[in-house]
Amino acid sequence: MVKRPKTIARRVIKFALSKKAEDVLLLDLRKITTMTDFFVVCSGTSDVQIKAIADAVREGCGKEDIEIYNVEGYESLRWVLIDLVDVVVHIFHPDVRNYYRLERLWGDAERERFSSEGEESLS
Repeated sequence: MVKRPKTIARRVIKFALSKKAEDVLLLDLRKITTMTDFFVVCSGTSDVQIKAIADAVREGCGKEDIEIYNVEGYESLRWVLIDLVDVVVHIFHPDVRNYYRLERLWGDAERERFSSEGEESLS
């Protein structure tokens, strides 16, 4: 069964939130670039939490037959990138996220913010 990119992004967000990912943001890039459809951006407060979030995303994708094409940064656990082609997941240490500021770089993207308490939509 083929899953739509937004459905995949929302599943990934659920996996990340299961490990208490912080400041979870979904950026819709479909009107801005052909590189990918969505970025999921989130933070973990420590290397251990970043690893747990990345592991939850990888394991969740595996259980739901969502193909992972590439994983980068897993060794350093400062910025883990999980490439699902139509969805790219960025799991940051807060300092690294602040330095690269993907949210500002892709400032024209429609966005939704998520937390374990529930979803708060932002455009």
